[in-house]
Amino acid sequence: MKSDNKLEKLPIVDSEGNVISSATREECHIGTKYLHPVVHLHVFDTAGRIYLQKRPLWKDIQPGKWDTAVGGHVGYGEEIATALEREAQEEIGIKVTEPTFLLRYLFESEREKELVYVYKVDYDGEVCPSDELDGGRFWEIAEVRSAMGKGILTPNFEHEIAMVMSLLKL
Repeated sequence: MKSDNKLEKLPIVDSEGNVISSATREECHIGTKYLHPVVHLHVFDTAGRIYLQKRPLWKDIQPGKWDTAVGGHVGYGEEIATALEREAQEEIGIKVTEPTFLLRYLFESEREKELVYVYKVDYDGEVCPSDELDGGRFWEIAEVRSAMGKGILTPNFEHEIAMVMSLLKL
């Protein structure tokens, strides 16, 4: 069975994103609340639909739920832009050029605390989900709204997409 690399080294940051330390992925996900940066990319097509990935059942957080098209940790010593490009290529096989920065916010769950850097890109090419995912597809915005609060989407996606829809006036 697949699993995440629990020994992956992640930066620990302050609320402004300044690196103050490091810890393993496992240490960040066991309730320590070590603040670590992540990147999220929302992929929209020209029809106004949004691509969502389905998290595989082997994931340690929110298995089997639908989530942001691309989401991943920033590695220790890695730049935000580099992490975004890497994750987009690894997770859905797209080359990101000129993503639009939308916002940065703190997200906290019972297990972790993240500094989330949110971007969007307009993309009409082929999307090829990797074996890191359980597939994915484009959703109408109305379909996303209808799924909210029903346990279909990850709680952090629901929180974030509400902010994104407000910013983009969707």
